[in-house]
Amino acid sequence: MTGEELLGSLGKLLGDKIVAKAEFRGETTFTIVRAQLREVAKFCRDELSFDYLLDITSVDNFGDEPRFEVVYELYSMTLAVHLRLKLTVSEDDLTVDTISDIWRTAEWHEREIYDMMGLRFNNHPDLRRILMWDGYPYFPLRKEFPLEGLPSDMPDVAFTGVAPLEGGPFVTRPTTATTKDREPRARRPLNE
Repeated sequence: MTGEELLGSLGKLLGDKIVAKAEFRGETTFTIVRAQLREVAKFCRDELSFDYLLDITSVDNFGDEPRFEVVYELYSMTLAVHLRLKLTVSEDDLTVDTISDIWRTAEWHEREIYDMMGLRFNNHPDLRRILMWDGYPYFPLRKEFPLEGLPSDMPDVAFTGVAPLEGGPFVTRPTTATTKDREPRARRPLNE
């Protein structure tokens, strides 16, 4: 079976575990039922030869419900085919089952999602912060987290005040100028 044939029949193989299927630019995405994640992941690894977990990411759809998505990027080395699995997570229950025992690389990805987005992974072997320090009360990749940051009570670890945004990489001023002229480096004096 070729990779294209596999992806074409995957919807039939997984049946009611799939909520939606999307095709875009030659990439296939299946939105799956969150409670079925482990079963689908094992099936993809063991029966469909998706032996490589490329990445796990999360998306904050602030203002929508369910608010969060967790996205799994899988690859089959033998079939040379890519598959994206997606599931949604509501603000009422910010937990997802771990797949770190299915693909060991998931351990670090899940820790980063926990640290930056606040989603917890059930039965993860070492779920602790990976980028921020223990006790940090915020989740910096959530959309309500301000770009300039928040004040910290830990002066030896981070800023004690709000970080300045002036001249930062994402700061532009409203103007009718072209993109090139709005770029923050374009505003620097020439003698720098």
